[in-house]
Amino acid sequence: MTMTKQKKALYRIITVGLMAALVFAGNYLQIKIPNGVLVTRIHLGNSMCLLAGLLFGGVSGGLASGIGAGLYDLFDPVYIVSAPYTFISKFAMGFTAGLLRKTNEKKRVILSAIAGQVVYIVLYLLKSYVTIMILGGTSQAAWAAVGTNAITSTVNGVLAVVIAVPLYFLLRTALKQTTIYQLIAENDIDKDAPNEKKGYFNPLTVILTIFAIVTTLIFTIDLAATNKVKAKEAEKEQQYIDRIDELENQITYLYDRLGVEMPVTEETEEETE
Repeated sequence: MTMTKQKKALYRIITVGLMAALVFAGNYLQIKIPNGVLVTRIHLGNSMCLLAGLLFGGVSGGLASGIGAGLYDLFDPVYIVSAPYTFISKFAMGFTAGLLRKTNEKKRVILSAIAGQVVYIVLYLLKSYVTIMILGGTSQAAWAAVGTNAITSTVNGVLAVVIAVPLYFLLRTALKQTTIYQLIAENDIDKDAPNEKKGYFNPLTVILTIFAIVTTLIFTIDLAATNKVKAKEAEKEQQYIDRIDELENQITYLYDRLGVEMPVTEETEEETE
């Protein structure tokens, strides 16, 4: 049974949304590594980006990758300014993997995943170097940051390919009994004849959807709790500052009433100079 254009467009939107949620969730499963003024990470987001591209082609896979990773950056104060560039670089990764994977041959799939990851690593390292230079760092510091990021990016890249390629073959086989398979098969040069479709969802897609939703909810709750704690700490700090200012004003008033000059501290001398 062939899908109509409207139904296919709807399924594609749902698929992009689901894969974007998985990319978002994969970015949340991470280990942060400080690197000077930058922060680099080992995470599972790249594997989901590659998986999206391998399964659903260049444009859909690229959009899912860019949207999911970009949203993660928007929710994290550390990375929020990088969100636009993240969208572009992650889109490029998913798009490259999807564009090159035209057959179901294992070697072609692996090379497509590696190519997508290499494109992203080059863009990421370029961004790392330019960021350090813009922040006023030296060329030596920029290359040092690039070196550290190259190591973590390579680890992420290997991890992404190792996870994404087996998942691709697993999901491709599992989804053959669903309508969504037509979105996968249409990217093949040697198109498979889809089996009879039973609908969009099967147990595997339900599990992936639940995983994405639960992980996203956990991240949102954790972020809200962290922001609440930071807000309370900032409020307490402001209360201390206000109290100190109030005490200083009272001391100044008492000195004025007694007609006594306040002792000059070293800090005051520096200010008068």
